[in-house]
Amino acid sequence: MLVWLARLVARLPLRWSQAMGAAFGRLALALSSGFRRKSADNLALAGLLDAQRLRRSAEEAGRAAGETPFVWFGDDARVEALIRVEGQEALDRARAAGRGVILLTPHLGCFEAAARAVARSGPITVLYKPPRLPAVRRLVETGRESPGVRPVPASASGVRGLLRALKRAEAIGVLPDQVPSDGDGVWAPFFGRPAYTMTLPQRLARATGASVLLACGERLPDGAGWRVRFEPLEGDASPEAVNRAMETMIRRIPDQYFWGYNRYKTPPRAGGPARSPAAGDGSGGAA
Repeated sequence: MLVWLARLVARLPLRWSQAMGAAFGRLALALSSGFRRKSADNLALAGLLDAQRLRRSAEEAGRAAGETPFVWFGDDARVEALIRVEGQEALDRARAAGRGVILLTPHLGCFEAAARAVARSGPITVLYKPPRLPAVRRLVETGRESPGVRPVPASASGVRGLLRALKRAEAIGVLPDQVPSDGDGVWAPFFGRPAYTMTLPQRLARATGASVLLACGERLPDGAGWRVRFEPLEGDASPEAVNRAMETMIRRIPDQYFWGYNRYKTPPRAGGPARSPAAGDGSGGAA
């Protein structure tokens, strides 16, 4: 049923589905005190809070949800025509090195469009966290299996799938601002506050010699599509360096970050911020 509804929404013009999503975002801001409070707290921590930005960020979160069926189930030619790429040469150089490519993108803009842009030049395996509800899980798994994009679950088997893809000199995609599971991360600053951060990119890069790139699918106004930007990560892929890079990306288009996400939660066995627990199987960082 959900897949059928998503396919129906995917037939709408992108501008319409984004507009409906923005309306739901405003409604969520008005009706959900938890979403409103978390968004405001996180914006304030980054020094970005004002009433207009709080409203705009809620609208953008809604647009992200509204556009997802279009990206997942829309006609491939329609979707591809709306994706513009900057920094393709950075991705091409990384692929040409022959050791695989690790793409890092936060919950910013349309990361689904970023994966589609990567798949234009070769396969990409993306890590995702399977939803608990079976119907939603089927929707996500069906939707993310677009041409050239292979989803794998956030588990030990999924991480092995990422490693195999890198050893084939392919690309992988990880969301590094996802809070990792118990014991699978370390504490690192994020907008000035300790955040439990996964170590998966650093360990995969060390194990394979893969290049590490940043990717962002900026949402363009009025249903014009997305501008996907690729750029190398400066320095190593340590949690501290990755969080700094995420902050820089987010500050470019702060309205399009999902500020309602509970980025600073503490997993049960993570310990306090004064500690840096050793990483386990590293299965954090899923979408």
